[in-house]
Amino acid sequence: MSGHSHWATIKRKKGAGDAKRGQLFTKLAKEITLAARDGADPGMNFKLRLSIDKARANNMPKESIDRAIKRGSGDSKEGMDFEEVTYEGYGPKGVAMILECVTENRNRTVADIRHAFSRAGGNLGETGSVAWQFSRKAYFLITGDNLNFDHIFEVALENGADEVDESEDGIEILAESDQYKVLSDAFDKANIHITEAELRMVPNQEMELSVDDTLQVMRVIDTFEELDDVQNVYHNLSISDEAIAKMENEE
Repeated sequence: MSGHSHWATIKRKKGAGDAKRGQLFTKLAKEITLAARDGADPGMNFKLRLSIDKARANNMPKESIDRAIKRGSGDSKEGMDFEEVTYEGYGPKGVAMILECVTENRNRTVADIRHAFSRAGGNLGETGSVAWQFSRKAYFLITGDNLNFDHIFEVALENGADEVDESEDGIEILAESDQYKVLSDAFDKANIHITEAELRMVPNQEMELSVDDTLQVMRVIDTFEELDDVQNVYHNLSISDEAIAKMENEE
């Protein structure tokens, strides 16, 4: 987990500018708007709670979150006809990729994704062609100074966590997807602040490549993440510390 987390942390710091932050908030607002269609109360709407947790972890302003909820619930006239759609394919070197999108124009989205795959030397696949290589998991990241690993480890394990990993970025926890709410409530009760929490697709087995090949694939993943309609990109690439260090030195 730590390689993926460390890369994500670096990208977050590099993307802290107004333009990048604005693009991120737009994507988070789409996700909240879509989730709020099933109810505006995050206590009763698990998907909405998940989206709000993610927005707060990324420091999205409360008024922006509230506005997105109103759009989705019908309390605002600004609502758009968003839909969720998932695409699967293989990138360079045969790396498996899953792209979760939110769009109001499916034709535009699939054209953009097909073009990006083609330019990268990969290909867009059929539904199910890649998904079998992944499992949906609950993921938590806890950061901060003087973290009590033993305490966090105990709370996590007692509430269904499968994996607890400590790295320079903090403490990462993985669990089955149906344990998300249980763990989230348990951390809240124990006054453990969660930096990041989400349901994500985790590869059952990672692919290891050379540093240069890894960098090539990482750049392609960045290209996908730059697309307005792409919410999440999941992949089975193993990201080494050496690859992350080289990417940092290049920029």
